[in-house]
Amino acid sequence: MRTEPLQVRGRFLTAIAIRIDVETPDTHFFAALEDKIKTAANLLIGAPILLDFEKVPGFTSRELLHDVVRAIRSRGLLLFGVQNATPEQQALAAELGLIQVMIGRDAPVQQVRAATPRRSRLVAQPGNKIIHRHVRSGQMVVAERGDLTVVGSVASGAEVLAYGNIHIYGTLRGRAMAGVEGDASARIFCSKLEAELLAISGLFKTSETIQPDLRGCNVQAFLEDETLRIERFL
Repeated sequence: MRTEPLQVRGRFLTAIAIRIDVETPDTHFFAALEDKIKTAANLLIGAPILLDFEKVPGFTSRELLHDVVRAIRSRGLLLFGVQNATPEQQALAAELGLIQVMIGRDAPVQQVRAATPRRSRLVAQPGNKIIHRHVRSGQMVVAERGDLTVVGSVASGAEVLAYGNIHIYGTLRGRAMAGVEGDASARIFCSKLEAELLAISGLFKTSETIQPDLRGCNVQAFLEDETLRIERFL
């Protein structure tokens, strides 16, 4: 039997988005970028990075975009694409080797449903996932279209992701990302917090920015006023 020389497979990619919130990045922008890199080095260094243009549709300066990309790459970050970009921004990004990445929540839902056979729609209904084991370093567990429950601990270097909430009945030492498709109402619950990273709908806290008095505690994380908050869960 002939062996195929290659295979094409889907992969779940965790990327970090840097959202630009000013039409004209200046010295304050670059100082803030430097500060973010210092405070979240463990998250950003070595991770795939996107530029998010959602808030700046009028940002069309070729020179400024070159400056932003140069500043990011010169700090060792792996910038590979853009999202929420206008056609003009996409063209400018392409000149710098950046691709346009379509994120799930931007898809035209009605068109997707119309083009999907009935059987596929049934399979794609929301569902939760329960894991009755520890998640080891280097492993990634994803709950698509639902909540994730881990009856065990999540080791340092492991990742757990969910479209909905995350419940961890054990120690969280790795990374937990809830609401990965943009659900700002998602929450993270864990019995003992020792996390490298907590993220909900793209907003995150790293081990360096989690309050020391919350470590080792039973906590919940949630979004409030576009801020990720962590509090003891009694």
